[in-house]
Amino acid sequence: MLYDVRTYACRPGTLKKQMALYEEHGYPVQTRHLGEPLAFMVAETGPVNSYTHIWVYDGAADREAKRAALGADPEWRAYLVRSDEADYLVSQENKLMTPVGFAPIRR
Repeated sequence: MLYDVRTYACRPGTLKKQMALYEEHGYPVQTRHLGEPLAFMVAETGPVNSYTHIWVYDGAADREAKRAALGADPEWRAYLVRSDEADYLVSQENKLMTPVGFAPIRR
C-alpha cells in the first residue's frame, strides 16, 4: 500500500472558505477518481490554518493511473482554476509513505 499524505496551508481567515470551495467543487470529482480518503482533517493546534488528507493506493502505478485520470477530468481542472482564483492556499506538502510491517493500517 502507498499512502499519499497531503498537507495544505491557507491564508489566515480563509480555511473555512477553502473547505467550502473544495467540498462543493473538488471533493466529488476527486473521490470519483481516487475513492474515499483514509482521512481528511483540519488542524486544531500547531499550524491552525492547515488541513491534511490521506489517499490510499495499491502502489505507485495505481497512484499514477488514478492521478492521471483525475488530472484529465475537465471538472477537476475547473476546480483547480476556481481554487487558484480564490487564492486561499499558500503552500502544499506531499509525502508518499508506506506502513511498517509491525503496525499495518486497517481500514
